[in-house]
Amino acid sequence: MKKMTEQHLINAFGGESQAHMRYLHFANQAEKENYTNVARLFRAISHAEYVHAGDHYKALKHLNGGFVANSMAAFGPGDTLKNLQLAIDGETFEIEEMYPVYIEVAKFQEEKLAQRSFEWSYATEKLHKQLFEKAFDAVNAGNDVELGPVHICEVCGYTLEGEAPDRCPVCGAVKEKFTGFR
Repeated sequence: MKKMTEQHLINAFGGESQAHMRYLHFANQAEKENYTNVARLFRAISHAEYVHAGDHYKALKHLNGGFVANSMAAFGPGDTLKNLQLAIDGETFEIEEMYPVYIEVAKFQEEKLAQRSFEWSYATEKLHKQLFEKAFDAVNAGNDVELGPVHICEVCGYTLEGEAPDRCPVCGAVKEKFTGFR
């Protein structure tokens, strides 16, 4: 694998891993503030980030040893409203800066496995941002978010509110490959 794409995969793995853990901590804070649906949303999206990290990690199976991951990470957790803003900021970075560049470099370097992993994450991060914005607006108004079941594709991390589709629109996985957060 070409070194630039390889480093982007390492960085993406680090960023998604950190988002996974950060969102679990944010879920605990939301529960303390009695935002049970926001907590459920954080847990669901945390799981999607875990799937993304796993996809990036699998694409790095050729490596052996320790490597430094340079990842954008949001620090300074606070109340649920602040944590939602940190989540929105992180998703925005991935949508506007990180994944578009990583995808183009992987295309240029003809690294198809990396390109697919980046594209799957990129498609899903847009949905995460929308869900976090919905939750932010509700909490900003003093309410828990109105939220139906959230489903996560175990193959690509695709996230949706509502029932799982027959096939994942991102990777084509069957309905049985979705995990529900109710």
